Amino acid sequence: MSALKIDIQPELSDLFPDLTIGCILAGVEVTPSDGELKEEMQELCDKLVPDLTPESIRRHPVVEMTKNAYRKMGKDPNRYRPAAESLLRRLASGKGLYHVNNMVDILNMVSVATGFSIGGYDGDKIQGSVTFGLGRNQEPYRGIGRGELNIENLPVFRDETGAFGTSTSDSVRTMVTGDTRKFLMVFPAFEKMDEPLNGALEYAEKLLVELGGVKEMTVGWQGKGAAKKELQ
Repeated sequence: MSALKIDIQPELSDLFPDLTIGCILAGVEVTPSDGELKEEMQELCDKLVPDLTPESIRRHPVVEMTKNAYRKMGKDPNRYRPAAESLLRRLASGKGLYHVNNMVDILNMVSVATGFSIGGYDGDKIQGSVTFGLGRNQEPYRGIGRGELNIENLPVFRDETGAFGTSTSDSVRTMVTGDTRKFLMVFPAFEKMDEPLNGALEYAEKLLVELGGVKEMTVGWQGKGAAKKELQ
């Protein structure tokens, strides 16, 4: 399966010389979450919750990395929380994880287990070349469950149509639905985090195969800090 190439813009690569994006592109069948997936999600939540406090979440190395990156880009990470932090805070409050569909639920499991704010997109809805840069003033963006979102100075994925993803909220335009056949997951690492990023990719691969029934996928890293194979 050929993967999307992501061009990291100088506005980000200059700020973060070791910026790396882990990527998975998988051929999928999107279904409602079944009993096995729900059980695995609950087991993961039960394992994580006892150690979750506002302080432990803030000090999670990967969450802290992303929040520090937001500050460096000029965005308040407490007002525009990275997605992983929002999910972990939800767990800490006793609300558990959402049940959306098998692919989104797997993504959320990987996010809370690793701290990475992972983007999840319908690969067929992405038009042409993809870049990763800074959000612009008044740039249009509809976040899932958030409506119009101010993405200025957020890290933003764009295609030829416009912005379609940030580390705070995925967009309605490229959201994963029952019709999705190509599932793209992106794991931005703003600092050199070879071991955590590699571990997150491997965990995602495992869940996609074991719980998502995925038989075909391409996995790799892109960026100057890449320590694994680059996606072509």
